[in-house]
Amino acid sequence: MTTNTTEPVVLDGVAKSYGPVRAVAGIDLAVAAGGVVALLGPNGAGKSTTIAMLLGLTEPDSGRAALFGGPPERAVRAGRVGAMPQDGRLIGGVSVRELVAFARGAYARAGRDVPPLDELLETARLTGVAGRRADRLSGGQAQRVRFALAVAGNPDLLVLDEPSAGLDAEARRDLWAAVRGCAARGATVLFSTHYLAEADEFADRIVVVDRGRVVADGTSTAIKARVPARTVSLDLGDTPPAALDALPGVVGGEVRGGRAELHTTDSDATVRALADAGLLRGLEVRGASLEEAFLTLTADGGAR
Repeated sequence: MTTNTTEPVVLDGVAKSYGPVRAVAGIDLAVAAGGVVALLGPNGAGKSTTIAMLLGLTEPDSGRAALFGGPPERAVRAGRVGAMPQDGRLIGGVSVRELVAFARGAYARAGRDVPPLDELLETARLTGVAGRRADRLSGGQAQRVRFALAVAGNPDLLVLDEPSAGLDAEARRDLWAAVRGCAARGATVLFSTHYLAEADEFADRIVVVDRGRVVADGTSTAIKARVPARTVSLDLGDTPPAALDALPGVVGGEVRGGRAELHTTDSDATVRALADAGLLRGLEVRGASLEEAFLTLTADGGAR
């Protein structure tokens, strides 16, 4: 793999096994500065192990992980990396304000140009619970504290592992507004998520991992285009649903409230047949959603 050695993230053939289990089977990944990259995959696909190797928390059995052209540990020690784990207990006996202030101070001592404390608390929507003990928060509040700790050093690389897990819709919206703010200031963002709509909306690039390998890498539009299936929807009127089963290209479908949705591998042929039958009522044709593409790419080992 040919890469620019100063890119924020480089994984060159990294592999990792735990006993007989091959968690990561050789991943190549390079992330340019300023990008927002989503890492997607089903449970057990190797996402968390990949992130652990990226951050220097786990040594690969083979291959190389580098951040900003050097070992991950060097970038982490320099305060250039902010990481938000999926879970993990917060320090007890201190307030939210004290905990965030401690992290901010540690980054400042490492030479980072850190944001003001009150700005950090506001960014993570923690102002109202700043005086509360960090170990006595709800799951969503604790997740917002983890985000504040991740951005306390104004990082050049922000790594988020399932960042919106446990958040309600409003908190999720606020978190992504803050992430967009980090990206707008020039930070590189790499995040994993099970919420495919988040990847579709916020990522410049999506990397799909399955069984420890990359099975797709590109924009959301490009990944959707890899799945040939389309959905053709129309108003049924008096047409019996069974009459649609024999249409060319149709491999399945559903009827909801008098409207049929037909899944087809040849939308042109399906639409022509509908036109010949005089059934073009409220016709709509759409491509595969990111969820449909994801499920196709990761089914039975996905597309290799």
